Amino acid sequence: MIERLLGLARAHLGAEVAVLSDISDGRQVVRAVSGDVGAWVVGVELTDSYCLRVAEGTLSPVIPDARREVSTRDLGFTQRHGIGSYVGVPWSTADGSRAGILCCLSRTPDPRLGQDSALFLGMLAELIGDQVNSPVVQHEREDIGMLRDVLDERTLRMVFQPVVRLSDGVTVGYESLARFDLTAFPTPAHAFAAAGRAGLGVDLELLAIERAFEALPDMPYDTTLGINLSAEALMSPAVQASVLAHAGGNICVEVTEHTAVTDYPALNEVTGRLRAANVLIVVDDAGAGFASLQHILQLRPDIIKLDISLTRDIDADPVRSALARSLVSFAAEVGARLVAEGIETRAEHDKLRTIGVDFGQGYFLAKPGPLPLRPFG
Repeated sequence: MIERLLGLARAHLGAEVAVLSDISDGRQVVRAVSGDVGAWVVGVELTDSYCLRVAEGTLSPVIPDARREVSTRDLGFTQRHGIGSYVGVPWSTADGSRAGILCCLSRTPDPRLGQDSALFLGMLAELIGDQVNSPVVQHEREDIGMLRDVLDERTLRMVFQPVVRLSDGVTVGYESLARFDLTAFPTPAHAFAAAGRAGLGVDLELLAIERAFEALPDMPYDTTLGINLSAEALMSPAVQASVLAHAGGNICVEVTEHTAVTDYPALNEVTGRLRAANVLIVVDDAGAGFASLQHILQLRPDIIKLDISLTRDIDADPVRSALARSLVSFAAEVGARLVAEGIETRAEHDKLRTIGVDFGQGYFLAKPGPLPLRPFG
């Protein structure tokens, strides 16, 4: 709702950017943005902005031409951000306390801006204040606070689920899985989803792989370490640098579907660099739908993981069995290894072996937990 209201403010005033900020103790922290944000980033703290001056009462809330206005033309903020026009109004909490400023900015002057612009923006500020102070939003803010604590204190911990060769039960690798000591999130997936909504998703994924890499010295010999990364995270230079720094440790990057892939050529450039460093590329959830098959066709993975929905009751379902058998043939044709996820019964295990699936994961084989102690000698 807040995003929609910011978009409405921007559209009605013809502005390039709409910004919602908190202001406290002479500091402005950007809460949310809409539009061509450029250097505006959520969480950025500003110390010399127009909004601070409006909050202090030293600047008019409506500035049609910032480069001609005496009060703004020589300000560093005007020069750095190329501000041409500005409208800003305060927004308040439920008890009437002033919380910050809602503003719209553009790089070009706009002589149409006037008092009616401020009145319209003030109406939206009231609606935004109602949203920000609603129980749902307060709950989301609490969740974000907990996630920021996890990032700051690095309290995320990892467990490892074995990947087993079905023919003899030998463990050939481990998938690292994040765990949170937070009651606010029913599952780790809920925590990562909340982080994504708050713009913290990539940071949390980076922390998860860094914590996983800490286990590399304790990995049993001749096993791989699987890490989960969204396409968005893989495009991050910090994530790429972290993976490449550990590329000698038999790393498998499992491309998850936390976020949609919008640019496969760019993603393939990244996976190509990782492959050149002997990092294996894994596609998860094969058979679960079109998106996973699109991943396979576009990414040409080294390892394909059968989705748990395909593994479940495969021993008793000829349709599941037929689809799995076709994926076995496909994997053999393209030279990829096949791993079945979610094996929970002996019957599923035996059927998958019969079909020709060589590797598997699941509670029947081993639950996620700490790495086994490496033998001496």
